[in-house]
Amino acid sequence: MPRPRLAMRKVRDILRLAVGQGLSRRQVAASLGVPFTTVADHLRRASEAGIGWPLPEGMSDAEIEARLFAKPPAPPAERRPLPDWHYVHSELRRPGVTLLLLWLEYKEAHPDDGYSYSQFCVHYRAWQGHLDLVMRQEHRAGDKLFVDFPGQRLPIYDRSSGEVALEAELFVAVLGASNYLYAEAVASQELSSWLTAHVHAFEAMGCLPRVIVPDNLASAVKKAHRYEPDISASYQEMAAHYGVVIIPARARKPRDKACASDCTSWLDDRKDVVAWVVGHRSFRTRTHPAALRRAA
Repeated sequence: MPRPRLAMRKVRDILRLAVGQGLSRRQVAASLGVPFTTVADHLRRASEAGIGWPLPEGMSDAEIEARLFAKPPAPPAERRPLPDWHYVHSELRRPGVTLLLLWLEYKEAHPDDGYSYSQFCVHYRAWQGHLDLVMRQEHRAGDKLFVDFPGQRLPIYDRSSGEVALEAELFVAVLGASNYLYAEAVASQELSSWLTAHVHAFEAMGCLPRVIVPDNLASAVKKAHRYEPDISASYQEMAAHYGVVIIPARARKPRDKACASDCTSWLDDRKDVVAWVVGHRSFRTRTHPAALRRAA
């Protein structure tokens, strides 16, 4: 712990006794009752600041302190180019890519003023420390099936009038390991449509997962809870019939069902599938789900 500074009165006495009267540092220390090292430090500072004895007329204590304890000028900041850390971070996810390879690429672009490899790693780790930490989910084949209604609606047209008969809900189910996607249009998000879509997904995939991960919609979960969610009775019976387990995603934790959420982006990119179903006005409501399954 650093020793507290002396009062300016004692600093004046050190200068008077040592510089004005020529006493030794040890004599000054014994006379004023301060450590010898403190006396030596203040005399060194006074010499560097050009302060002697007597002091200039009118010099205040604040001026003495400012000159004795002046802060050293800040070193000039290095103007070295920094790499794009977002690019570095994304490239590291690729197989075989290391920080050393990315540093060599960086040094080719900045051979004279680029950072050394060690500093490159230090700066990257510092930048990485500000990222939002997310635990990566490892999916095993056949383990989890993520199900959800992404929110997109599809208009179903009446064949005779050509007008919209209803707005169908889009049901998606995706396997966690393979991202194998199943999509179906259903009449609503009611329980009967929800369960029927599950059965069709099992039939289309030709297999059963170990765990189903739904969102906390009303057809699946009566009351959301982090540890003991209240699953709908009919949904629980369907799970018991097929021998699967239902573990809903935590409320307001979209990363728990990231696979199903990503389906929305995929469907936005695959406008050909959705547009084909929307634009094919000859489908009736009863035949539309099967048509969408064939299209996807």
